[in-house]
Amino acid sequence: MEFTNKLGTIDSTIFIVYVIGLLCLALWVSRNEKKEGANTEDYFLASKSLPWWAIGASLIAANISAEQIIGMSGSGYAIGLAIASYEWMAAITLVIVGKYMLPIFLKNEIFTMPQYLEQRFDNKVKTTMAIFWLAVYTFVNLTAVLWLGGMAIETVAGVDWMFGMIFLAVFSVAYSLYGGLKAVAFTDILQVVLLVFGGLLLSYIALDAVADGQGMLVGFGILTDQMPEHFDMILSPENEHYMSLPGISVLLGGMWVMNFSYWGFNQYIIQRALAAKDLKEAQKGIAFAAYLKLLMPIVVVLPGIAAVVLYPTLTSPDQAYPSMMAMLPVGIKGLVFAALVAAIVSSLASMTNSISTIFTMDLYSRFKPNESQRHYVHIGRIAALVSLCIALIVAQPLLGKFDQAFQYIQEFTGFFTPGIVVIFVLGMFWKRATSMGALSAALGSAVFSLILKFAWPELPFMDRVGLVFLLCLALCYFVSMAGKPPTEDNSVSLDDVSFETTKSFNVAAVGVILILIALYATWW
Repeated sequence: MEFTNKLGTIDSTIFIVYVIGLLCLALWVSRNEKKEGANTEDYFLASKSLPWWAIGASLIAANISAEQIIGMSGSGYAIGLAIASYEWMAAITLVIVGKYMLPIFLKNEIFTMPQYLEQRFDNKVKTTMAIFWLAVYTFVNLTAVLWLGGMAIETVAGVDWMFGMIFLAVFSVAYSLYGGLKAVAFTDILQVVLLVFGGLLLSYIALDAVADGQGMLVGFGILTDQMPEHFDMILSPENEHYMSLPGISVLLGGMWVMNFSYWGFNQYIIQRALAAKDLKEAQKGIAFAAYLKLLMPIVVVLPGIAAVVLYPTLTSPDQAYPSMMAMLPVGIKGLVFAALVAAIVSSLASMTNSISTIFTMDLYSRFKPNESQRHYVHIGRIAALVSLCIALIVAQPLLGKFDQAFQYIQEFTGFFTPGIVVIFVLGMFWKRATSMGALSAALGSAVFSLILKFAWPELPFMDRVGLVFLLCLALCYFVSMAGKPPTEDNSVSLDDVSFETTKSFNVAAVGVILILIALYATWW
C-alpha cells in the first residue's frame, strides 16, 4: 500500500490554526496581575492553584508524547497488545501514589523530588539525585521526544527531521517559557482533548480500513483472527519478544518498580500534583488520569497492530503510526497531525519546566541563596532553553540507531529506577534509613544492573529490574543498620500525615482494579 508524505492545503491550515490558537491560549493563561511579576511558586508550581481536571489532563499530556505514541505504536506493530501493560498497570500505580505518597509530599510542601530527599536524608543525596535527573531528562527523555517527533513530522509532512525537531523545540518554548507550569497545565487540557479525539479517530479509521469499509468491529475481529499472537497479554518464553515483556513479570515483577519510579518520584510527572489546591484536589486529578490511562492503548497501541495488516513491509516498527496517518482523509489528517504535535510539545514543555525547576531550586539557589524571586524565574527560563539546545544536538547520535525507541528508554532507565524506588520507599516508611544507605542504593542500582546485564544476558530486563530492586533494598537495609540512626532533623514524620481518602476516590480506585481484572482475564 502506498502512502503520501505531504499535508494538503486544508490540513496545513488546520494545523496552523491549532498552533496560533495554542499560543494565544498560553499567553492568556500566563498573564500575571502581580506588579512584581511571577515568583518561584507561581512559575514552578502554578501558584499551587491547579484544579483536579487540569492535574489529570496535564499528567497524561506530560506522559503521552512521541516516545509513547510513536514508540508504543511501534511496539504494538512488533509485539502486540502486551505492550499495553505499561499503560494499564500505570493506572493502578497512580491510585497507589495518590493514596500513600501524595499526602507525604503535599504535607511537607515539596517543590521538587530532590528537595524531599534533602529534607529526609541530606544535601549529598539531594545533589546526587538532582544531577542524575537533570542528565536523564536532558539526554534520554528530551532527546527521545525530539527525535521521534522529528521522524513523525518528516514522515507525515515531508519536512526534514532536523527542521521538524527545531520547530518542536521553538514551539514548546514559545508557549511555555513565559508562563511556566500554569501555562503548560492549562493548555494541556486542549492538548489532551485533541490527542484523545485524534487517536480514537485514527483507530476507528484504521480498523474500518482493515475491514475494507465494513466497520470498526469487523476490523477488530479480523485483527484478532489473523494475528491472535498480537493479542496475547502475557507472553510465553517461546515468544521472540519475551525478553522485552517476560510473561507474568509484567503483573508481579519489575514493571511495578518502573511504574512507581515514573509516576511517584518523577519530577516532570508528579509536579502537577504538587501544584494542586489541596490534597483532595490532587487525588481527584490522579484518579482522572488513571482512567485516561486505561483508554490510552486504544489511542497508541491499536493503530500499530492494525498497521501490521495495512503496512506489512515497514522497515522500522516506529514508522507504523506516521504511516497510518497517510490513510486519513483531507482535514482529518491535519487534525490528527495537530494532535500528535500537541502530545510532543506538551511533553517537551513539561520536561523543560521540570529541568528548570530542579536546576534552579535544587542546585543554583544553593550557590546563590539570596537572590530575588524574579532572578530565580529568569535562571529557570535560561536552564530550559539550554537543555533544549543540548537535546537538539545529541538526539540523532544517541537515538538514530534504535528501531524501537520506547524499549530503549525503558532499558536505559531500568538501570537506575530500582535504586530510586528503594530510596523513596524506605525514606518514607522506614525511619532507620540513612543517607549512606540511600547513596549505596543509588550506586548499587547501576552497578548491579551492569553486572547482571553482562553476566546474565538471557535475563529479561524487566526481571533484572525486579532483582536489582531486591538487591538494593537489602543493601540499603544493611548499610543503614551499620551506621548511626538518622537524627530527627533527617526524618520526615508521618504522625501528622493523613492517608484517609474520600469515598469518591475509593470508588474510583475499585473501578480501576475491576476494569484491569476484566481486561487481563479477557486477553490472558
